[in-house]
Amino acid sequence: MSTELTSGIKRVLFTESQIAARVAELGAQISRDYAGKDLLLVGILRGGVVFLADLMRCITIPCSLDFMAVTSYGVGARESNRSPRIMLDLREDILGRNVLLIEDIVDSGYTFDHLLQLLRTREPASLKVCALLNKPARREVQVPIDYLGFEIPDVYVCGYGIDADERYRNLPYIAAV
Repeated sequence: MSTELTSGIKRVLFTESQIAARVAELGAQISRDYAGKDLLLVGILRGGVVFLADLMRCITIPCSLDFMAVTSYGVGARESNRSPRIMLDLREDILGRNVLLIEDIVDSGYTFDHLLQLLRTREPASLKVCALLNKPARREVQVPIDYLGFEIPDVYVCGYGIDADERYRNLPYIAAV
């Protein structure tokens, strides 16, 4: 990998093979839990797209796909402003559906709390969260994480779809910057 791409990386937290193994485990668990059910995967753009793509290839039951974009960060900001905004809403009706939100990282909890409250008003049969990363040290609002890839310390991370100032999304691993 070029030094231009990896400049600014402090250390690798999870390797490509560690991520692949955990994503496969999550896919198998989700497949078991939702067997025989109408499952809608909702990818939260943009950071969760790589995780979603790999995860859905590990899910062995039929499922549908939709996307949402939610932001609580300003351009170039690394701190949440605690006022999440829906930038892109669902195209699918979730009434009576089993919805699984796919997210890259749960940090303060504000964005996910807002999102869960909004989606519950649309009366899905079930609404659960699958997050690649959990950063509990930063949690200000408690939100459920039903399927979790990895817990991380309070460090700023990037890679595997997650950006640091719109860079590093294309790294195949998760690193601290």
